[in-house]
Amino acid sequence: MVSRIVRASLGAAGLLLCLSGPARLAAAEPSVTYPETRSQPIVEEMFGERIADPYRWLERDVRTDSEVADWVEAQNATTQRYLGSLKGRDALRARLKQLWDYERSGVPRKRGGRYFHTYNSGLQNQSVLMVRDDLKASPRLLLDPNGWSKDGATALDEWRPSNDGRFVLYSVQDGGSDWRTLRVIDATSGRVLPDEIRWVKFSTLAWDGRAEGFFYSRFPEPKLAAAFQQLNLHHQIYYHRLGTPQSEDRLIYATRSRPRLNHHAETTQDGRYLLITSSEGTDERYALTLFDLSDPELKPRRLVRGFTDEWALAGSIGDRLYFRTNFQAARQRLVMLDVSQTRPRPVEVVPQGTDTLVGASLVGSRLILAYLGDAKTEAVLYELDGRPVGPIKLPDIGTGAGFGGRAGDPETFFSFSSFATPSTIYRFDTSTGKMEPFIKPRLSFDPDEFDVDQKFFRSRDGTEVPMFVARKKSTPPGAPALLYGYGGFNVAMTPTFSPAVLDWMEMGGVYAVANLRGGGEYGKAWHDAGRLDRKQNVFDDFIAAGEYLIASGISAKGKLAAMGRSNGGLLVGAVVNQRPDLFAAANPAVGVMDMLRFTKFTAGRYWIDDYGDPAKEEDFHVLRGYSPYHNIRDGVDYPAILVTTADTDDRVVPGHSFKYAAALQSASIGPRPHLIRIETRAGHGSGKPTDKVIDEYADLWAFLGHWTGLKLPE
Repeated sequence: MVSRIVRASLGAAGLLLCLSGPARLAAAEPSVTYPETRSQPIVEEMFGERIADPYRWLERDVRTDSEVADWVEAQNATTQRYLGSLKGRDALRARLKQLWDYERSGVPRKRGGRYFHTYNSGLQNQSVLMVRDDLKASPRLLLDPNGWSKDGATALDEWRPSNDGRFVLYSVQDGGSDWRTLRVIDATSGRVLPDEIRWVKFSTLAWDGRAEGFFYSRFPEPKLAAAFQQLNLHHQIYYHRLGTPQSEDRLIYATRSRPRLNHHAETTQDGRYLLITSSEGTDERYALTLFDLSDPELKPRRLVRGFTDEWALAGSIGDRLYFRTNFQAARQRLVMLDVSQTRPRPVEVVPQGTDTLVGASLVGSRLILAYLGDAKTEAVLYELDGRPVGPIKLPDIGTGAGFGGRAGDPETFFSFSSFATPSTIYRFDTSTGKMEPFIKPRLSFDPDEFDVDQKFFRSRDGTEVPMFVARKKSTPPGAPALLYGYGGFNVAMTPTFSPAVLDWMEMGGVYAVANLRGGGEYGKAWHDAGRLDRKQNVFDDFIAAGEYLIASGISAKGKLAAMGRSNGGLLVGAVVNQRPDLFAAANPAVGVMDMLRFTKFTAGRYWIDDYGDPAKEEDFHVLRGYSPYHNIRDGVDYPAILVTTADTDDRVVPGHSFKYAAALQSASIGPRPHLIRIETRAGHGSGKPTDKVIDEYADLWAFLGHWTGLKLPE
């Protein structure tokens, strides 16, 4: 296949303000030459349709295939030449660096009188783990992952102190991969124990009651060449005793006859019970298995069967286990199971309300329940018998997280953030209701200069959908706007702080987050309305959100950009195919772009719950209808597109984005640039070093800002 030459923007951003329409705009643009991408005559028949897949070779692993590695290098070189020509990129990077340079801490976890929390001084590539030996003591450094690799891409992932606070079990993530290595550190001496557990993935961390060992989940060791692409099957629970090699770890739970099941372990506060939560896909449909750890034989006992409902442990007192569940409650409720009974039945403690219950924890002698009220966090305190004590007053419209704790200890901590408010840590006493700031960041900007509004718009079928709109108070009507969406897997989009978003707003841009169907904002019904054969509702919602921003005068035609990550990357790819005229620019990031082959790699099989199975005819026709890779429309002008992915992403393998970008570049879709930015030594997003995050947003804002007419810094 020969290279395609297109007209791509290298001019001043100000030029965008006086020209209209892609053809006129492109007339002033120098040309960009895309690298050659080899095309193969691969055509397969699926359910009566002939499906071409000319770039299938790009699915191969960049770590082991030199042709794919050369393609990545050539694409990155082309993209960086283009991005380097955009005015304002260096100034953007400098300002982003300033905004990122503030102290921030995670929510503390209290164990054995000690307080553990993450901390970042500002520009550290990875956050460190701190410990205070009591509430008034100064924090001391316990773990610093910044020296674990030269490029800063090895991260401290999950961590969990033992009940007595003596040890911390932690997982190490390298290069953005989903694989983890488990280690243990002595919280008093700072000595890392020799114990090392490998091939851990999608695991919770659970100490036994005496801090003699821990439970974890893992897959069988893969063949080395296939470690980052093969399907994940046969998830198993093991127990590791401190001071012994991994080869001696005891297999606790496995389902060999059902290799697609996943299993996660947690222990009750007193260490009496081990609870295993099993699932097959991404839907919150679980079975619960209970082990009495006082029984040497460790006989499993099925507590909840059926894989029909969500069950999340909120806490325990002896044999009474409290769960947040959607069993007979679409918006969730709190129930108690008395496991001393032969066949425990759920006893309702707090019934479902008008808002969706999204979190619950037992702290001291009371319960904290967190709700989503139109996608904003609301927290309420209850007695153990379900009597309401009253709401916990949160600072503003935003997101609260944390509220963890222990029975018998009334102290808890939570964080609160919004689009223009970085995370502040609060300490709360459930017995007195007293709340006070515990860790408050010092800022280089004034949050009062920004507004966060909630708007409601109607989608194509008349459904009312909420959307957050954040901007500087001085931003005039008709401003460039960035519309972000996700719309899937029961995930709720709530207001959270990002220095990058703040930078976009500082420059006069609008940042909008649409709470699309498919998410978890309004419970099970809202999720169900945006998945499987109803996935088009998600795309319709996003398109309606963009139309609302323009029709209401918040933004204007030619000034709207679309952005989404992962399932949101799929969203952006699909809506750009369906309504290319609506957007001036788009960033589909780490997206699922080939909806006919996603089940063939790593974690892709889990997503059948939301997408359907392309191997089934009914699902195939739905997926074929919106798959971004298969629905690019020749002969239609597309917006400027910057695809972003990472070469070692083993969640959504980068072949999705590679194939999609190659298809864009080979199609006749107008003069604007269609480029791909491929991060190296990075994965799906977690664990990415701060310097790489800053560089990525400098590139994104330069590209999206240029094409929406945002006034970029000189």
